Amino acid sequence: MFEVFSRSYYLGRLYVTPTESDRALMQRDQHEQINEEVYASGEGLERLDAPLVMKLESSHFPVHGDDAVPANTLALPESMLEGTDVRNPPSLREVLLARRERAQQLLEFAGGWEAPRPDLDDDFPGAGT
Repeated sequence: MFEVFSRSYYLGRLYVTPTESDRALMQRDQHEQINEEVYASGEGLERLDAPLVMKLESSHFPVHGDDAVPANTLALPESMLEGTDVRNPPSLREVLLARRERAQQLLEFAGGWEAPRPDLDDDFPGAGT
Protein backbone atom coordinates (compact mmCIF):
# COMPACT_ATOMS: atom_id res chain seq x y z
CA MET A 1 0.00 0.00 0.00
CA PHE A 2 2.90 2.36 0.84
CA GLU A 3 6.37 2.43 -0.65
CA VAL A 4 9.54 4.30 0.27
CA PHE A 5 9.38 7.89 -0.95
CA SER A 6 12.14 9.66 0.97
CA ARG A 7 14.11 9.45 4.20
CA SER A 8 11.08 10.88 6.02
CA TYR A 9 8.05 9.48 4.23
CA TYR A 10 6.38 6.56 2.52
CA LEU A 11 4.07 7.28 -0.41
CA GLY A 12 0.73 5.65 -0.95
CA ARG A 13 -2.54 6.16 -2.79
CA LEU A 14 -5.78 6.13 -0.85
CA TYR A 15 -9.34 7.13 -1.58
CA VAL A 16 -9.99 10.31 0.40
CA THR A 17 -13.53 10.82 1.60
CA PRO A 18 -15.29 12.92 4.24
CA THR A 19 -16.31 11.57 7.64
CA GLU A 20 -18.55 12.91 10.37
CA SER A 21 -15.90 11.92 12.91
CA ASP A 22 -13.72 14.63 14.43
CA ARG A 23 -10.53 12.78 13.50
CA ALA A 24 -8.91 11.14 10.48
CA LEU A 25 -9.68 7.43 10.08
CA MET A 26 -8.74 4.42 7.99
CA GLN A 27 -9.78 0.76 7.98
CA ARG A 28 -8.69 -0.76 11.32
CA ASP A 29 -6.92 -3.87 9.97
CA GLN A 30 -4.90 -1.82 7.48
CA HIS A 31 -4.13 0.74 10.19
CA GLU A 32 -2.80 -1.98 12.49
CA GLN A 33 -0.78 -3.61 9.71
CA ILE A 34 0.87 -0.31 8.74
CA ASN A 35 1.41 0.60 12.39
CA GLU A 36 3.16 -2.73 13.01
CA GLU A 37 5.38 -2.40 9.93
CA VAL A 38 6.30 1.27 10.35
CA TYR A 39 6.06 2.26 14.03
CA ALA A 40 5.99 -0.89 16.19
CA SER A 41 9.52 -1.95 15.32
CA GLY A 42 11.03 -0.17 18.33
CA GLU A 43 10.94 -0.44 22.09
CA GLY A 44 7.67 0.10 23.89
CA LEU A 45 5.50 0.20 20.79
CA GLU A 46 3.55 -2.99 21.25
CA ARG A 47 0.12 -1.41 20.70
CA LEU A 48 -1.07 -1.25 17.14
CA ASP A 49 -3.78 1.34 17.70
CA ALA A 50 -1.46 4.34 18.18
CA PRO A 51 -2.19 6.97 15.53
CA LEU A 52 -0.27 7.01 12.26
CA VAL A 53 1.00 10.39 11.08
CA MET A 54 0.01 11.17 7.49
CA LYS A 55 0.22 14.15 5.20
CA LEU A 56 -2.22 15.18 2.49
CA GLU A 57 -1.04 18.17 0.47
CA SER A 58 0.42 20.50 3.14
CA SER A 59 -1.37 19.18 6.25
CA HIS A 60 -0.10 16.60 8.73
CA PHE A 61 -2.58 14.76 10.93
CA PRO A 62 -2.90 11.65 13.10
CA VAL A 63 -4.90 8.76 11.64
CA HIS A 64 -6.78 6.22 13.74
CA GLY A 65 -8.26 2.84 12.85
CA ASP A 66 -12.01 2.27 12.49
CA ASP A 67 -13.93 -0.79 11.35
CA ALA A 68 -16.54 1.33 9.54
CA VAL A 69 -14.04 2.76 7.03
CA PRO A 70 -13.66 0.85 3.75
CA ALA A 71 -10.27 -0.60 2.83
CA ASN A 72 -7.81 1.69 1.04
CA THR A 73 -9.71 4.76 2.23
CA LEU A 74 -8.67 7.77 4.29
CA ALA A 75 -11.70 9.39 5.90
CA LEU A 76 -11.13 13.01 6.88
CA PRO A 77 -13.35 15.43 8.81
CA GLU A 78 -14.98 18.07 6.61
CA SER A 79 -12.91 20.77 8.30
CA MET A 80 -9.70 19.06 7.13
CA LEU A 81 -10.99 18.65 3.56
CA GLU A 82 -11.94 22.32 3.21
CA GLY A 83 -8.38 23.46 2.53
CA THR A 84 -7.55 20.71 0.01
CA ASP A 85 -7.99 20.14 -3.69
CA VAL A 86 -10.17 17.08 -3.04
CA ARG A 87 -13.32 17.41 -5.14
CA ASN A 88 -16.14 14.92 -5.64
CA PRO A 89 -15.01 12.39 -3.03
CA PRO A 90 -14.09 9.66 -2.80
CA SER A 91 -11.05 10.83 -4.69
CA LEU A 92 -7.91 8.72 -5.23
CA ARG A 93 -5.03 10.79 -3.89
CA GLU A 94 -1.36 10.46 -3.06
CA VAL A 95 -0.82 10.45 0.69
CA LEU A 96 2.44 10.57 2.60
CA LEU A 97 2.97 8.43 5.69
CA ALA A 98 5.61 9.74 8.07
CA ARG A 99 8.33 7.28 8.93
CA ARG A 100 8.80 6.59 12.62
CA GLU A 101 11.56 9.18 13.10
CA ARG A 102 9.66 11.88 11.17
CA ALA A 103 6.46 11.13 13.08
CA GLN A 104 8.39 11.60 16.32
CA GLN A 105 9.69 14.99 15.12
CA LEU A 106 6.21 16.12 14.11
CA LEU A 107 4.66 15.04 17.38
CA GLU A 108 7.41 16.72 19.40
CA PHE A 109 7.07 19.92 17.37
CA ALA A 110 3.27 19.96 17.54
CA GLY A 111 2.84 19.20 21.20
CA GLY A 112 6.07 18.42 22.93
CA TRP A 113 5.31 14.71 22.82
CA GLU A 114 7.53 11.80 22.00
CA ALA A 115 7.00 9.24 19.23
CA PRO A 116 3.66 7.40 19.15
CA ARG A 117 3.54 5.33 22.32
CA PRO A 118 1.08 2.94 23.90
CA ASP A 119 -0.18 5.68 26.24
CA LEU A 120 -0.59 8.25 23.45
CA ASP A 121 -4.27 8.10 22.58
CA ASP A 122 -4.98 11.77 21.87
CA ASP A 123 -4.51 13.49 18.55
CA PHE A 124 -1.63 15.90 18.45
CA PRO A 125 -2.44 19.65 18.49
CA GLY A 126 -2.32 21.58 15.25
CA ALA A 127 -3.91 18.89 13.08
CA GLY A 128 -4.57 20.36 9.68
CA THR A 129 -1.97 23.07 9.98
